[in-house]
Amino acid sequence: MGEVSFTEKMLREVLKGIDEGIHVVDAEGRTVFYNRFAARLDGMEEGEVLGNHLLEVFPSLTPKTSTLLKVIRTGEPIYNQQQSYTNRHGKRIVTVNSTMPVLVEGRRVGAMEVSKDITRIQELSEKVIDLERRMRSPRERKRPAGRGLYRFEQILTLSPVMKREIHRARRAAATRSPVLVVGETGTGKELLVQSLHSASPRGKGPFIAQNCAAIPSSLLEGILFGTVRGAFTGAEDRPGLFELAEGGSLFLDEIHAMPVDLQAKLLRVLEDGAVRRVGDVKTRPVDVRILAATNEEPETSVQEGRLRKDLYYRIHVVRLEIPPLRERKEDIPLLTRHFIQKYNYRFETLVIGVSEEVKALFAGYNWPGNVRELEHAIEGAMNQVEGDRIELEHLPRHLIASGSGGEKFAPFRETDPDLPLPLLLSRVEEEALRRALKTTGNNVRRAAERLGIPRQTLQYKLKRLGLNLKR
Repeated sequence: MGEVSFTEKMLREVLKGIDEGIHVVDAEGRTVFYNRFAARLDGMEEGEVLGNHLLEVFPSLTPKTSTLLKVIRTGEPIYNQQQSYTNRHGKRIVTVNSTMPVLVEGRRVGAMEVSKDITRIQELSEKVIDLERRMRSPRERKRPAGRGLYRFEQILTLSPVMKREIHRARRAAATRSPVLVVGETGTGKELLVQSLHSASPRGKGPFIAQNCAAIPSSLLEGILFGTVRGAFTGAEDRPGLFELAEGGSLFLDEIHAMPVDLQAKLLRVLEDGAVRRVGDVKTRPVDVRILAATNEEPETSVQEGRLRKDLYYRIHVVRLEIPPLRERKEDIPLLTRHFIQKYNYRFETLVIGVSEEVKALFAGYNWPGNVRELEHAIEGAMNQVEGDRIELEHLPRHLIASGSGGEKFAPFRETDPDLPLPLLLSRVEEEALRRALKTTGNNVRRAAERLGIPRQTLQYKLKRLGLNLKR
């Protein structure tokens, strides 16, 4: 008995320290556990709630509106229910709640609710939507909507592959078909998407971007499609990004991170050309071009269930692929000069270039963070440089270490000098993949980290080279 009591005490202490609200009631609706975070959300003291009936402590609730009482009554859990309310101190709180029945030996003895505070995220999301709405006011619509967006002529490249994709993007700009841009993080997907929009007939219309991985799924639906008053507690009449992007383009980045159930609703909007706000019964026609991007191989996302197959086929009308920086190293000197010039202007410095050692290091480095990593490396160096050139000592430590002869970046031995270059490079790549997999015991994630590439890229290369993992 003592051991059980100690375990219960330990569990209670753990639950008290969790940074999510936890509220447990018995079968009669009386509170048996209420942690500090829940008290902070509600503006209450723990002692005011413990031992008291739910409806006595929260008089604004009723047996019908209380999720805890509903779960006690039905025995069915409620997951990810958004709720907005004003606590007893007058502060507006937005939470996402999951409420579950508590069963002991198969008998329903109460219910537990876990509340996550998303007030700040909700406030920021609403500010973004309100700003977008204000920017689309009649006065603002008379001004060029494409101000500040990138254009194709601003994309710096010497790479034939990159030039081919830009040419394909220019051609796609003339239509209204969906476009899917595939590329690793930091390669410049949004730059290409903005340029495509700017060159399109919609270039004077709005361009709105939303990262699907940056917003909790419980908020993303309302942000995309809008809400009506009463859709959930605290909901207001508010247009979504589809309505705000009317006549223009909506860019959905990291689309593979969108919840699968929401992908089905997105597909319906694309098929019907109409959007239904959350909680509404009527649909509203929208004229919006969808531009999407993913940093994973989309086929892998489909196979692993993160991207619906039917949505993939719908947005995969035009596919553009941005090669990683390590596959277009002819762009490194060009981009290096551009970023030095950019930060010379910003920092009011007069750096004229990089040393020969830095050039060699840049050429040999794998650049897992792509163009973004190169820019940040130069920006960091420009904060340290005292002369007129960036030296090795000014670079981030991991970059300097990569040129010190470590195994990760050690050059490969020449296998056959008479082989054609493409075949030689293919063999070198295959050798590197085999070695990384062997070293990590066929652990794809660790092998990818060792190679300095995303896991999805490694999986794609293994498939392309026909290297099957033995498990």
